[in-house]
Amino acid sequence: MPARSYTASEVDAAVARLADPDRFAHASAIVTHAAPSLAGVLDRALVEGGWFGQAHEELLLRASGESDPVDRLEAVRTLVDEQTRVGMLVGVAVGFELANELADPEHTPSQES
Repeated sequence: MPARSYTASEVDAAVARLADPDRFAHASAIVTHAAPSLAGVLDRALVEGGWFGQAHEELLLRASGESDPVDRLEAVRTLVDEQTRVGMLVGVAVGFELANELADPEHTPSQES
């Protein structure tokens, strides 16, 4: 089954539906259930995507090496913000692929041995 593409309108409508507390609670429960397994997937995606390579190490060294405490705090804050955004983007990508796997009728639990 080919991966489904989504229009901006479909994504906007789906995000709006997540405002319903019951729907978000269900999604949160599913993510919490899958978190231990997904953590390894996310870690591999970040490493293999080069997010935690040499450039990341250089940013860590630069941020931690700032002599001025105000500059050091700003550098660390910027690094944490960037890491959070990257982690969230990779997490969303993994989530889309998880949804595709769940929607694939060839991989339903009743059909696997």
